[in-house]
Amino acid sequence: MAAWPMSRTFRGFLKAAGRGCSSRAPVTLPRNGEPVLQASQELSPARRREFLRDHAAPFSAFLTDSFGRRHNYLRISLTEKCNLRCQYCMPEEGVPLTPKADLLTTREILTLSRLFVKEGVDKIRLTGGEPLIRPDVVDIVAQLQQLDSLKTIAITTNGINLARLLPRLQGAGLNAINISLDTLVPAKFEFIARRKGFHKVMEGIHKAIELGYDPVKVNCVVMRGLNEDELLDFVALSEGLPLDVRFIEYMPFDGNKWNFKKMVSYKEMLDTIQQRWPELEKLPEEASSTAKAFRIPGFRGQISFITSMSEHFCGSCNRLRITADGNLKVCLFGNSEVSLRDYLRTGVPEEELLSIIGAAVGRKKRQHAGCLPELRDAPLTSSRLPPLDSLRIQGLRARESFSGHMGALRTRWGFPQVLPTIQPKLEAGSPRCYSSHPRDPDSSPKCLNPETPTSPASLRLSPHSDQLTHLDSEGRATMVDVGGKPTTERVAVASAVVLLGPQAFNLVRQNQLRKGDALVVAQLAGIQAAKLTSQLIPLCHHVTLSHTEVQLDLDAARHAVVIQASCRAWGPTGVEMEALTSATIAALTLYDMCKAVSRDIVLGEIKLLSKTGGQRGDFKRS
Repeated sequence: MAAWPMSRTFRGFLKAAGRGCSSRAPVTLPRNGEPVLQASQELSPARRREFLRDHAAPFSAFLTDSFGRRHNYLRISLTEKCNLRCQYCMPEEGVPLTPKADLLTTREILTLSRLFVKEGVDKIRLTGGEPLIRPDVVDIVAQLQQLDSLKTIAITTNGINLARLLPRLQGAGLNAINISLDTLVPAKFEFIARRKGFHKVMEGIHKAIELGYDPVKVNCVVMRGLNEDELLDFVALSEGLPLDVRFIEYMPFDGNKWNFKKMVSYKEMLDTIQQRWPELEKLPEEASSTAKAFRIPGFRGQISFITSMSEHFCGSCNRLRITADGNLKVCLFGNSEVSLRDYLRTGVPEEELLSIIGAAVGRKKRQHAGCLPELRDAPLTSSRLPPLDSLRIQGLRARESFSGHMGALRTRWGFPQVLPTIQPKLEAGSPRCYSSHPRDPDSSPKCLNPETPTSPASLRLSPHSDQLTHLDSEGRATMVDVGGKPTTERVAVASAVVLLGPQAFNLVRQNQLRKGDALVVAQLAGIQAAKLTSQLIPLCHHVTLSHTEVQLDLDAARHAVVIQASCRAWGPTGVEMEALTSATIAALTLYDMCKAVSRDIVLGEIKLLSKTGGQRGDFKRS
């Protein structure tokens, strides 16, 4: 009961400090030429940061989560595109990208930046894709520099365009650089990236040093069998150069085929380095730091470890992320996103947008699902690891990924990578017959893995059960624990039929509905619904889908649309709910698109057609 008056008091305090948003005016940018900085802008960068630190306002309630973490660090993706084609990230020809109209405009990026800075964000990092391929990146940095209270503008890049752009970026206000670099071997760089550019990256790093950036942060994701043999070479770079070489534990991202055998833990890396430099000493850490920093006496630079897997730093996390298409992610590993772009484009008042942001931040979990806390004091061995399925990170867009392939040689610098959004590819089969995936033998509802691993006898279940499984010992509803179930490939196919009637059917077939293309909209709704099933069905487990296909066929004899939804995943629980939800929502969407023409529309025949891969055996409707 005390939370409401406390919240009102806190927000009133924020408004008095200049961060209130009670005007209910739509979110807008300052007009061109309008002054936005006070006296702090006229100071040198160093004095300006000191001024801002000494005159900091009370922190925003909207950016403080339920665990008291204050989020003053915002990462903004400027683009999904990348000028490399790393083998572990994407096909050589690239991947489908989000339509340009659905990406944030420069004005929208700056509008959101201004809002977050006003609420207490004092560090913004620009990421991608590869941010330096965005044509107006220098202008974006320059306009961010105009935001009062913003202390740090940073960028994470693959370094290909860095040497050419850095002088202008520095002049615009860029004051921190991270360059991802996973190998020091030129031949390995070209093999992994499918592009030349190793020497351009080297040139960019040396240009950053030449222009006075200190330290220049170099991010190296360490993978067993790829680059763990280069650890000492990376450390040696910090002897004569002002670098902070940051070794990152290989983390799971959707699509990078994460395997614990590829992960080299912080402890193992540290032991290897200490054998060569036993005088290695630990440096103090800031409260919200993600890195454990060390230095070797006499070395100009330092090394750090990002222990995302073995010793997570979720308890002090202060970071938020905005994707290139305007979604707010409160956790890099989380599957929850809120589209700020959609709210911006409807012109919602600033206070309402802040409430939406605050609600998302308030839902942030204590820690991400990929943490391995039991590894803190033990070597990384398979006997110490939980089941691999419990380490999977659910539903992530594959935007940021690391790793690679190959052996070792020697030289001096390397490469990075972030990756674009992967979205379903829409293709038409016959006229007005839509499928979210090209037709192929694998898209049929047949069992995709006839050699499904058999479970132990003690775990075998009969095909049918006379008891409800979603009840605890006292008869209360509960989520079934699937932690002990075997991880197998699961496939499910469901269907639905929408009887439109002659008039609505003809308009759909001719694509003449005033609302737009009903089949495409329904198809996309079905795909989205499959991914959101666990949020709609309370006791349904969240499943990382490896493939979803929604196909809509016209049945002229019945004036109907026949929907078939197929879902595939690898995990300990089935995907029939995802398939059923997908077919149902696609059917409801068709109803919504056509209801202005006729209310005599019937939704029916919603049913599971087949499922494979579960303990109860396969099912196929006759």
